[in-house]
Amino acid sequence: MRAVGLIGGSAAIYQLMTTFGHAAETRFDGPPKLAGARKGASVIVLGAGLAGMLAAHELEKAGYKVRILEYQGRAGGRNWSLYGGDTYTEMGGATQNVRFAKGNYLNPGPWRIPHHHRTLLHYCKAFGVALEPFIQFNHNAYIHTTEAFGGAPQRFRSLAADFEGGVAELLGKAVDQKALDARMTPEDMDRLKEALRGWGMLDENMRYVKGERSSSHRGWALPPGGGVGGAPKPSDLFPFDEVLKSGVWAQMAFFMNDEFQTTMFQPVGGMGKIGEGFARQVGHLISYNAKVTKLRQDRSGVTVTYADTQNGGVTEAKADFCVCTIPLTVLSQIDNNLSEKKNAAIQAVPYSASVKVGLEMRRRFWEEDYDIYGGHSFTNQQIGLVSYPNNNFFQNGPAVLLGAFAYGAGGYHLSGMTPQERIEVALQEGSVFHPDSYRKEFLNGASVAWSRVPWALGCCARWNEETRRDHYQELVALEDRIVLAGEHASYVGCWMEGSLLSALDAITRLHKRALEA
Repeated sequence: MRAVGLIGGSAAIYQLMTTFGHAAETRFDGPPKLAGARKGASVIVLGAGLAGMLAAHELEKAGYKVRILEYQGRAGGRNWSLYGGDTYTEMGGATQNVRFAKGNYLNPGPWRIPHHHRTLLHYCKAFGVALEPFIQFNHNAYIHTTEAFGGAPQRFRSLAADFEGGVAELLGKAVDQKALDARMTPEDMDRLKEALRGWGMLDENMRYVKGERSSSHRGWALPPGGGVGGAPKPSDLFPFDEVLKSGVWAQMAFFMNDEFQTTMFQPVGGMGKIGEGFARQVGHLISYNAKVTKLRQDRSGVTVTYADTQNGGVTEAKADFCVCTIPLTVLSQIDNNLSEKKNAAIQAVPYSASVKVGLEMRRRFWEEDYDIYGGHSFTNQQIGLVSYPNNNFFQNGPAVLLGAFAYGAGGYHLSGMTPQERIEVALQEGSVFHPDSYRKEFLNGASVAWSRVPWALGCCARWNEETRRDHYQELVALEDRIVLAGEHASYVGCWMEGSLLSALDAITRLHKRALEA
């Protein structure tokens, strides 16, 4: 991963990390069919994140007596938005009083929904959660690396056009020199040359040169206008060696990753609206501020010991079965009598140390001054990227940029800072894209380092091939009366879809076990 990061930048390493989760188009054939539940059968669900709430919702529909224990004072888990007026205290005691204007927010965790995450889309519709487009791919955003163009950021469209044009020209020369596979027929060679000419905007001599064709992709030095002086002026091409140094190919591949292709969505008003929608279905089942301290099962059922974090006191809750959706980082610290193999699996999976920083600006200068509407600008600095808001286009007044989505080494480094120090780094490094506006327009900010989130201790589970082989099946297996669920118990790691698919699979197997009891 370090090698990929050095060559391709943050986008490439993030893509690789996603690939390790083996994410693909997800499987959802509709809500589970849980018929024949025994009268009075009970299930206790640990955690009111999306996995826990979906499990509770479907189990209650099937006739089970269900109760949810939730550590926090709200539902949603990592499906979370910070709004103006919110207060958040991280491990170490640093407290942030969020001062965003009304309607503005930061999504510390999930922030986008792929079009093929059918489970999540189904339940958002069923639970009345309004969605809107999330602009993932923006040709007019920037790519920055300290290794190219003297550290000056360049528009994605210009770099991508010059990369494609340069590669097309080189391949065209290889065709003419018969340097490609000899098994290609002359007709195929001609077709390939025609494809390269169209794809790479090459001239009649198969060259990628400054002119109308190249500028129609990369942008103009002077755009077309009207009247007497309306003729456009073509733009200069970048030196091809600088284009290669920019690593633009990594971003081009990033946008083709299955999970990041258009169309993507986001909830209207913040990602936390999904958690609110789920909570409307099962809120009557949730006991909040319940910190689980012990988990036990025997032949007669499951006993959960929990502390009331608001009023004090320790209580036991009993049920026939248990669906545990607590993050593995936390579950590994809870006293339990699960098997040695199950505990080994729980302890085997590390979590990423991602950091997000929200920066509220006085005005939407990225739109007004730079013609950027949604999408991301990428950098090889610690912050990883800057992402522009996908809502309220053309509006006056403050708006919140995602000023950092740091992971890998950058995430670990920023996690060791105070919230205000993280904001300062985001301002400093993000200024490379908008030097005339960033600090001048800044109002306030908020940051979340996931390794310091008390109820998660990390962003999401990071399986690799070895841990999947040695521990995955043990982790997801039903152990007598207890089954685990969550994004960590799926092959769609780090996505809400993985949490939901895991929950549906877990309760289907639990239901079968309950009928056999």
